[in-house]
Formats: sequence, C-alpha cells, structure tokens
Amino acid sequence: MTQPTHIRGEHLPAALSLAATGRVPVLPLRAGKVPFGNCRQCAGNACGGRPNMKTPGPCTCPAPCHGWAAATTDPDILNGPAWARVWREAAAVAYHPGGAGLTVVDLDNAQAIAWARENLPATRAVATTRGEHWLYRGVMPSANAVRPGVDIKSAMSYARWLGPGTGTTTALPDIVRALVVREPAPVRPAPVTVPAPAGGGKCPHRTPAYLARGIAMAEQRITEAAGAVHATVFGAFLAVLSTHGRCGCLTQVHMERLFAAARAKGESPRHCADAWTNALHRLGM
Repeated sequence: MTQPTHIRGEHLPAALSLAATGRVPVLPLRAGKVPFGNCRQCAGNACGGRPNMKTPGPCTCPAPCHGWAAATTDPDILNGPAWARVWREAAAVAYHPGGAGLTVVDLDNAQAIAWARENLPATRAVATTRGEHWLYRGVMPSANAVRPGVDIKSAMSYARWLGPGTGTTTALPDIVRALVVREPAPVRPAPVTVPAPAGGGKCPHRTPAYLARGIAMAEQRITEAAGAVHATVFGAFLAVLSTHGRCGCLTQVHMERLFAAARAKGESPRHCADAWTNALHRLGM
C-alpha cells in the first residue's frame, strides 16, 4: 500500500520517479543542501567503508550514509524503512551525476553564465537559485572553483535535482575536461652534494682545460643522444665523476651545465638528480 505523502516525505515521489529510469542515482539532502550524516555505526567511517566519501567501499549500511556514495536507483532502498526518517526531514533531492553518466557545469552567477555562453557548446540547461546547471553527456573528475563562479560536478559528487531543464544534452567537450587540469608547479632540481676533495684536494690533472674538455664532451654526448636518454645521461655523469669527482674540481656551475644538457633532451630535474646520485653511489662517493 502506498504511504501518505506526509509520512513518505514530499521529495520521495520525485526521487522514485528519477530512479525509475534506472539511470539516475538519487539521495536526499537536508537543510543547507548537504547530505545527511552517517548513522551511528558508520560515524567517522568506523564501518571501514567509503573513507572520506572518496570511493564506494565495503559498507552495506541500509541508511543513506557516506554522502554521494549513498545515491541509488533501487526503489526498495529509497522506499525502505531505513530511509523513511530522512525523507520526512529532507529539504531537497540530489543525484550523483557521474553515476548517471553526466557532468554538471555549475554556473553560480550571471558572469559565469555569460562566460559559458561564449565558450561552451550549447547543451541542456537547468535554472538554479543563482545561476544555471549545464548538463553534458560524459563523466569526468569533479572540482570546485575551476574558474570564477564555476564548479564541476560529475564523478564522486552530487548535484541538486532542480527539474529536467531545457535543451538537448550534448557530449562532454574537451574544453570542460580541460577546466580541471592544473598546470604543474615548476620543479626545482633536487640539491646534489658535490663530493668533497680527497687526498688533500690536490688535482692530479695538469691544467683546468682538461676538466673543461671533459664537461664539453659530456654535454655533447647527451645532446647527440638519439635514444636511451636516461642511460646516456647516467653514463655521461658517471664518466665525469669518475675522472673529476674525487679531486674536488667539480663545482655547482659544472653540475648545472650537465643538468641543463639533460633537461634539453627531456629529462626532468628529478631524473637529473637521481642519475647524479646513482653515479655517486656507483663510484662509492
């Protein structure tokens, strides 16, 4: 027998209707547009499931726990006794866009909407309290504040259900995917200690030109490498250190010249530092 609306909660019929399609996992939201907290057994993720709500875990709690991960299309769960209380207290219905195969571009103000209209392909749009949700077909990582007034809600996130919207849902474009790609921070070369002079620091070589030639030859060897760059860099570092590493003539300037040649061939600062350190270890320095 169907329960009266005041018992079931006014938002449950909408949730059941969405779930009936089999494609839109839904969950209730409490006041403040946030999911209900975990039950006592799952408080603090004591159940071991869904740590920090980042991934679905082994928890089989029947209550609407673990935020977005509670979203479901199962009518027996949605209409079951464990969810009855939260539906009576629910302030809205939400859904898991990633679980529905969707990405929501959440445009929070008029400026964000204007940007979207100028830069993004037209798609299904849903009016929100302050802006619009643009829905695309496809799943991607979620991220907040990808640009002023713009959030991305897709995998491991939830969005309020505010109606079907208008327009036709189009494929997720690369320009939206690119919004969550951050430029990597510049990496500085790891500090490398040049070995201290041995044997009193006296250089056995007759002229500084000998060292200069050795550095130039190592640079040329790295620069002309047609393949196996990692091995070539290591071999060049090893040759320089085996000849000049123990007398204390190598300086930071020499090392930076060799690192620069390696980086010009595509080696990262970390690879350069690792090759230098490995060469030191190989020679017992």
